[in-house]
Amino acid sequence: MDELAYATEKEGMMKKLRINKMIKNYTTYAVILAVYVIVNWMIQRGSISSLFQGLLIPLCIYAVLAVSLNLTVGILGELSLGHAGFMCVGAFSGAFFTQVTQQIITNGYLRFFLAILFGVFFAGVAGLLIGIPVLRLRGDYLAIVTLAFGEIIKNLVNVLYIGKDSRGLHISLKSSIDLGLEADGKVIINGAMGITGTPKDSTFFISILLLFVTVLVIQNLIHSRAGRAVMAIRDNRIAAESIGLNITKYKLLAFSISAAFAGAAGVVYAHNLATLTATGKNFGYNMSIMILVFVVLGGIGNIQGSMIAAIILTLLPELLRNISPFVSENRMLFYALVLIFMMLFGQSPKAIQFRKKYFTLSTYLKEKPKKEV
Repeated sequence: MDELAYATEKEGMMKKLRINKMIKNYTTYAVILAVYVIVNWMIQRGSISSLFQGLLIPLCIYAVLAVSLNLTVGILGELSLGHAGFMCVGAFSGAFFTQVTQQIITNGYLRFFLAILFGVFFAGVAGLLIGIPVLRLRGDYLAIVTLAFGEIIKNLVNVLYIGKDSRGLHISLKSSIDLGLEADGKVIINGAMGITGTPKDSTFFISILLLFVTVLVIQNLIHSRAGRAVMAIRDNRIAAESIGLNITKYKLLAFSISAAFAGAAGVVYAHNLATLTATGKNFGYNMSIMILVFVVLGGIGNIQGSMIAAIILTLLPELLRNISPFVSENRMLFYALVLIFMMLFGQSPKAIQFRKKYFTLSTYLKEKPKKEV
């Protein structure tokens, strides 16, 4: 009887846990959709300035980057500092596809959708190729090597020249003159000058849709069999290997999916700019570290927290600029103070206990104890 009662109690606890996760996931999807509806309504009323309207697409891009990196850092448990490199691959491959097919595919929405798929494919392949040798390392060594690969990708793009004429595509690593283009030829990727003339197809709807799809795919992956295998490898590699899990397969799966979504964010980013260049500010290690800051402050392994941190830290400099002249002049100081406060509030044991007590769905789903008669 005791064993039966224990099994029944365990089954009930597992059922409640599944319900809590399902409610949390659906709440996240509902919040994303609600934000889109509310922001659109505010834009129509003229309640949002043109400055903040221009930030809507970058907010979604950074949220996608933070969520995708959290798959590697939080779920897989590996520290990667080359996420901006995969974003760079997606940005340039997507912009290149748009430039090549601009006269062939006249429907802008279809062309942009195919460009996103193109960028996702090449970023995913880059993640796979880099992950095969890199994921054999762990800890600080992995972080250093991924940082190096990210810089290599950026520097390769800066010396890459691709042109197109009636004879086809031409590639050079020296200069645009060495492409040998005909009179009607066009330089698409012009080395350090990047790609110019990409149509601005990115919209807030497409950006929020990409964020929704990213969260949907990654959360379902986390709660799938493959996701549980990835987390088992993170928690105890030796134990996971002893029960027959293919360590390399699952690590490459998580790393490639993370890189693919970074590439999708890069495509949206590229189609929001008139000129796309592979500078240190856009795709360098500073960008990778900034994305990592979003993940750490939002909570490693916390998908919702990553999105919130990305939105807050992207909006914060602009919000501080408009408070007062003193705050505007010293906004980076206040920005650093907010970072420290968020870290203390997010990681201190008392803050975690407070959130679990008052802001966790399981708190409100617990059954009230029955009074004895």
